[in-house]
Amino acid sequence: MTKLPFLIMFLILLRSATAEIKSLKITSDSRPMILFERFGFTHTGHANISVSSVSVISSVASPDPSRLGFFLLSEDSLIQVLFELQQNPSFCVLDSKYVNLLFTFRDLSPPPRSSFTHSYPIASPNEYSLFFANCAPESTVSMDVRTELYNLDDRGSVKDYLSAGLTQLPTLYSFFSILYFVFSGFWVSFCFKNKMSVHRIHALMGLLVIMKALNLLCAAEDKHYVKVTGTPHGWDVLFYIFQFIRVVLLFTVIILIGTGWSFLKPFLQDREKKVLMIVIPLQVLANVASIVIGETGPFIKDWVTWNQLFLLVDIICCCAILFPTVWSIRSLRETSKTDGKAARNLSKLTLFRQFYIVVIGYLYFTRIVVFALRTIAAYKYQWVSNAAEEIASLAFYAVIFYMFRPMEKNEYFALDEEEEQAAEIALREEEFEL
Repeated sequence: MTKLPFLIMFLILLRSATAEIKSLKITSDSRPMILFERFGFTHTGHANISVSSVSVISSVASPDPSRLGFFLLSEDSLIQVLFELQQNPSFCVLDSKYVNLLFTFRDLSPPPRSSFTHSYPIASPNEYSLFFANCAPESTVSMDVRTELYNLDDRGSVKDYLSAGLTQLPTLYSFFSILYFVFSGFWVSFCFKNKMSVHRIHALMGLLVIMKALNLLCAAEDKHYVKVTGTPHGWDVLFYIFQFIRVVLLFTVIILIGTGWSFLKPFLQDREKKVLMIVIPLQVLANVASIVIGETGPFIKDWVTWNQLFLLVDIICCCAILFPTVWSIRSLRETSKTDGKAARNLSKLTLFRQFYIVVIGYLYFTRIVVFALRTIAAYKYQWVSNAAEEIASLAFYAVIFYMFRPMEKNEYFALDEEEEQAAEIALREEEFEL
């Protein structure tokens, strides 16, 4: 793989990464460039880099230590460096005037320790990517690396280990966590008031909201501890646990609502069970990929592969959960021609078509629009994409819960008989095809 697609792929996929104190081990790595992380610095930013136990092995000649080193690459200089690499594939990025060279292996202490530690103040506020470059031909590198990227507060005494555009995340996630806890309280209260109309799906919906609230609470604590200490103090483990439960529940609830399970029929057809059997294991795989992506970082060799796997699985799941709703709409359409209950069938068709549109809109916004916001937003406003995603999710939950709320006389399922004639006309005039 050449350096050009390497840079493009990594920098696109790393838009949402956060920084913290990291201790990494590189073993016999021959890659020409290794991306460690991306961070948004303010005018008080600092980068502390420590390397130790450095070993370089070459199969051709003794490597020049000045051909191996660390550098920072700003967002503004990315295009120029890409152009240089495109013009001359053998060009060493360490020689580029557009990179902020930190140090080369010429600065290492003598063997056997072969180490170096230094803190670099950031002169120009911007978003930077921390790279290691290996321009020595046919050589492999082994080393222990410790990175500590942070910004200081206005008084210059308190470190903030979250990127300049993500430092608002603890407050943001805490706020939405409270909203979901309130939401869950209203839902439980409403279900008790209409307990005669409560079905099993409503219990799953309530559990989903609680898991979402707990997921956001753990995310807030995770980001808070990373922000003030540089490490998550175990909150990342709880975050991944509740995220796994929440995502599996979300896809399961969407599928079950799409089938009409428990409130329209007490069972699932074989094809609907197969969708669940496909989606749930895929979500397990997606969450494993998410953990690998979040806990390792782009320095591992298979990081891009894990990202691609996550995106592929997510796309498959998003497509699969739509099939039950399509099947329900077609089934109701066929039933409406024979059972003589036009008004009830019209209300159900309307409901499921609206549900289909809402799910499509939610998936499109959270997968496409949010990604676009992360890509185009200035580094100081990266939190906006997270806020947009949470607002869209809350709106989705509110709409779906309202549409399928337990009510004895839900307007979708209990229409008066005098509306039958009008409903029959509507069913004849509109095919309800997707």
